[in-house]
Amino acid sequence: MSLPNYISNKTRKPGMVESISDRLHSAVTFDTNKPDSKDFLSLSSPVSPLIVNTTSTSSSCSSTASKTQTFLGIAGRRSNSGGILLNSAETSPNSNQDKSSRPGHRRTVSGPLVFSEDNTGTSSTATSPMTNVLPAGNICPSGKIAKTGTMHRSTAKSDVLGSGTGNYGHGSIIRSAACISGDSVVRKAMASVDPEEVRRVGNEQYKKGQFAEALRLYDRAIALCPDNAACRSNRAAALIGLRRLAEAVKECEEAVRLDPGFVRAHQRMIALYIRLGQVDNARKHLFVAVLQPDLVELQKLQAVEKHLDRCADARKIGDWKSALRESDAAISAGADSSPLLIASRAEALLRIYQLEEADLAISNASKLDHSSSSCSNTKFFGFLSNSYIYFVHAQVEMALGRFENSVAVAEKSRQIDPCNAEVTLMLNNVKAVARARALGNELFNSGKYAEACLAYGEGLKYDPSNPVLYCNRAACRAKLGQWEKSIEDCNEALQIRPNYTKALLRRAASNGKIERWADSVRDYEILRKEIQDDTEVAEALFHAQVALKKSRGEEVSNMKFGGEVEEITNIEQFQAAITLPGVSIIHFMSPLNQHCTQMTPFVDALCTKYPSVNFLKVDVNEHPAVAKAENVRTIPTFKIYRNGTRVKEMICPSLQLLEYSVRHYGF
Repeated sequence: MSLPNYISNKTRKPGMVESISDRLHSAVTFDTNKPDSKDFLSLSSPVSPLIVNTTSTSSSCSSTASKTQTFLGIAGRRSNSGGILLNSAETSPNSNQDKSSRPGHRRTVSGPLVFSEDNTGTSSTATSPMTNVLPAGNICPSGKIAKTGTMHRSTAKSDVLGSGTGNYGHGSIIRSAACISGDSVVRKAMASVDPEEVRRVGNEQYKKGQFAEALRLYDRAIALCPDNAACRSNRAAALIGLRRLAEAVKECEEAVRLDPGFVRAHQRMIALYIRLGQVDNARKHLFVAVLQPDLVELQKLQAVEKHLDRCADARKIGDWKSALRESDAAISAGADSSPLLIASRAEALLRIYQLEEADLAISNASKLDHSSSSCSNTKFFGFLSNSYIYFVHAQVEMALGRFENSVAVAEKSRQIDPCNAEVTLMLNNVKAVARARALGNELFNSGKYAEACLAYGEGLKYDPSNPVLYCNRAACRAKLGQWEKSIEDCNEALQIRPNYTKALLRRAASNGKIERWADSVRDYEILRKEIQDDTEVAEALFHAQVALKKSRGEEVSNMKFGGEVEEITNIEQFQAAITLPGVSIIHFMSPLNQHCTQMTPFVDALCTKYPSVNFLKVDVNEHPAVAKAENVRTIPTFKIYRNGTRVKEMICPSLQLLEYSVRHYGF
């Protein structure tokens, strides 16, 4: 039966299930699309008390306050007589009060109501805390975390930066007496032997967003009361706040083991499993106790599952663009912390030759915690989940030429999932490619280029899309004078990895050997932009440009590479210099001008750093005719010419602007 049909056909008592579901929808549901969102943090707030009071009472706000364990999450409303009325969904599951007003979305100026809750999610008592005092951490009475500035601030907090407010916001924060007092409270709680007191202080730290401190306190509470399911659930909330989701799953699993009917733990587990992309595990906890499944979580689960199924189908037929699209859609639908889906993205990116993006994706997937027992034993595309992550990682490592790492990671994949045929085949291929590459390198270093060429070719039989092997074989063929074949191998490597520096260098050199100067210049220009400080590339580009101009019959007699800044002494020399092919930069200066003398060493350094650019200078005192012809009135002035055309003029530029312009026009 489908999940919607299950809901529609499920036997329920009139008014009872709906009211509890409505309350849980307000108090429990949270947005998992944004792991850092404040709405998300509120859902995992540690509302479960250690001591459970299941006694149902009226809306009295008096003597029961000190006897019941409380949690913040659902607000009441004020009667005409000034008293506090509970929402009907909280006082009686059979109440017929209008459901249009969701519990937890209205509160009075006297402050929020505080309810106690048993492990089934049923509220029992209500108390009224201090007037106009909200807990730290910007937590509203609905259980949501409000944006800064949208809530009433407590006047009980100490001044920060003399602002008169209790909001710890931006800027230098003065450590007030309240902060020091808070530290002493935490230390006192850590030394306490009362688990309820430890839990209470832990909840206070959680509400302030101090998740690490809350975790320490919950650990202390568990040490004092190891079999309490609420302690485990609270610890899971703190772990979620720290984004340690797999550990949070373990705590929820332990809470459910201790108390199988603990609704709060089941609800947390559902949300966690959806974020981790574990849809089968999420479904197991969707229907528990007497509760109707939360429709928001149900819809999120169905959306993630739909995109996962489509991704699996696309992977089977090798439609990697569709696989990438569906992986992204599943992540956007709610599985935002799933290492498996991020690994799926990496595999798709690898197959469409976006190697750097694949490397980044698999690195991110490997950093995510996926160590919980339920996650590690889950199947994903036919793999055990952890095995799949290593499976993709090994292939990315091999594609990028990190062969030793590739073999090590592939071995891990095989250890986790030894019966998987894809893993076994991948491991054998990785080992064969690594052996072929090692043998090829050994032969190349020994000067046996023909044998090395064969060795690299043997590796390509096992991995036909490995750019490193193609580039290595291109080097062998270049050594053998097989320029055309070398260019072909470089083309293959660059088709897979477009910005592969070694392949660009070898193709540019090979094109130069057979006097394809335009192609050679094109590759060197790309390299010059990628590795700007490499003088060898700059010189190779310069000589290729000279050769290209010679092949076209252009004048190149005055072209030079590097050297000192050339001085212009007359108008004729100036005209000849600016009409040279390439880029020329003319510095109009005077040695008597302080600004010019400060700029001169920097210009000399640029001449060395950008040797393919022609640097010239004109002393306006010695050669005023040149300055007058160029209408130079202020010094220092710089003019940039490209192939005889002026492209830029700068008067008294900054050093940063001057170098930026040289780099921009020089390339």
